[in-house]
Amino acid sequence: MYRIIDFKRNKDSIPATVASIEYDPNRNCRIALLHYADGEKRYILAPDGLTVGTKLTSGADSDIMPGNTLPLANMPLGTFVHNVEMKAGRGGQIARSAGNSCQVMAKEGDFATLKMPSGEMRKLPINCRATIGTVGNTDFFNISWGKAGRSRWRGIRPQTRGMAMNPVDHPMGGGEGKSKSGGGRKHPKSPWGQLAKGLRTRRKKNVSNQFIVKRRTK
Repeated sequence: MYRIIDFKRNKDSIPATVASIEYDPNRNCRIALLHYADGEKRYILAPDGLTVGTKLTSGADSDIMPGNTLPLANMPLGTFVHNVEMKAGRGGQIARSAGNSCQVMAKEGDFATLKMPSGEMRKLPINCRATIGTVGNTDFFNISWGKAGRSRWRGIRPQTRGMAMNPVDHPMGGGEGKSKSGGGRKHPKSPWGQLAKGLRTRRKKNVSNQFIVKRRTK
């Protein structure tokens, strides 16, 4: 069953205790069950180093410790954060997978500059919230799954190469033999003919371009 995760963390000034840290089949990080002082229970993404029994809070007056959520305006420079909002009140959208985090690099006026997991430098409204720390289960991407069956248990089905198909089934299908080079070389495409490598898909009039200080690519 799907676990409802609290990405907004909007129960300000109400202390919560970490009751358990659990496995979630819907994501690659662990989740923590919080018991709030008013009796409510909520799941959050478990940051690295969080332990059962830890007291957590959210709001502008929260301490700078892993698991607490507060606005970017109240964070010191250099702080590593995750579950970062892009619009105040919408809930965290950035840095939510295992081992991910952003770093607060600067604060100026109504915006804070964050270094994204991709290396991109981006401005975000300074009243957006973020959670202190790095998302836990940092070794997830080092797992060797060992056999195809374990991927099948996780719902990942086999993928057939486009080159192995017929022309009717894929733009890269057909041809005599299976040569990848030479004058007849086909550029990699999606099954619907979209170029798969290097094609720019970002819209020219994207309003968020003005908030990108430095792109992840050169």
